[in-house]
Amino acid sequence: MHKAIVVMGVSGCGKSSVGAAIATQLGGVYVDADDLHGPENVAHMAAGKALTDEMRWPWLDRCVDEVNRLRKTTPTVLACSALKKTYRDHLRQGIEGLAVVYLDADRDLVLERMSKREGHYMPVSLLDSQFATLEVPNVQESVVFVGIDGAVEDIAKNALHQLLIKAS
Repeated sequence: MHKAIVVMGVSGCGKSSVGAAIATQLGGVYVDADDLHGPENVAHMAAGKALTDEMRWPWLDRCVDEVNRLRKTTPTVLACSALKKTYRDHLRQGIEGLAVVYLDADRDLVLERMSKREGHYMPVSLLDSQFATLEVPNVQESVVFVGIDGAVEDIAKNALHQLLIKAS
């Protein structure tokens, strides 16, 4: 099995951009967990409603299945909010050796970024619910913390550098 990494954080923090950059730097593939939501979840969020835990479990299971399928042949990077420790634990239980990168984001910067993006079903109105749900990883979780200021490529390099240090 190849390396599996999840890039986590609130909506709008750069998970997709950083995750894709990490995958490119590893010569692997990138998976956006947003693409694995069922239509009912997408409609729920597009209506400005936060998902419940019950709505998230099947989605997280699809994330586990997709990462495990892909990592058989190539390093795999998943961008997934994984806001609660229970969600991260669920991913870790299903994906052996999963490395976690937390994009540590300032609310005002994320708000500014979300206000500028187009075509995403997650409305800015749900940002506060994202931060309210977020359980910032703790030291026992063995997570790499990376700030979101700077160029995407530099953030990805920083994350990979920290993962390499943590692995040694």
